[in-house]
Amino acid sequence: MRSGSTVMTKKCDGFALVDVIFCCAIISILCSIALPKMLMARQSAGAASAIGAMRAINSGQLTFALTCGNGFYAPNLTSLGTAPPGSHDAFLSPNLSGSNAVKRSGYMIQVEGTPFSGAPPSCNGIAFGGTARGFKAGADPIEPNNARFFATNANGQIFEHTSTLFAVMPEVGEPTPGHVLH
Repeated sequence: MRSGSTVMTKKCDGFALVDVIFCCAIISILCSIALPKMLMARQSAGAASAIGAMRAINSGQLTFALTCGNGFYAPNLTSLGTAPPGSHDAFLSPNLSGSNAVKRSGYMIQVEGTPFSGAPPSCNGIAFGGTARGFKAGADPIEPNNARFFATNANGQIFEHTSTLFAVMPEVGEPTPGHVLH
């Protein structure tokens, strides 16, 4: 080298393979910590949606009984989704009344009412003897690791249990298992 000349050094920019592996390890550790919490938050949100659906069904059934069912309840979800003549609004929103068993937010939602032979026809097209003296509604989780089951009936209270309530829920009165949500 001559005197007066500058020596050039190479400068390395970027990550080394070890740096990338280290970053991937940190990200995987954070994901393993966060993933169970995220799944629990998702189940909590689904349970809140199921409880909201039970409240909407209670409200829709009460409105149906008072305005259209002559004191009787709708036997299923699709009946609550049928608007009376002259109205564009049904007793239940279309996302809950598209069929008689609706999947929503990780839950299967159903309504059932035993038709009463002496019931008069309703204003939205349910025939004579098609409405019910009571009803039961249930929200059972679709995911196998979710143990929050909900149900309600003509009493208007929402019950919770760790196994299905829909199968054992009476149309009027309290079920044997479960407890009332407050």
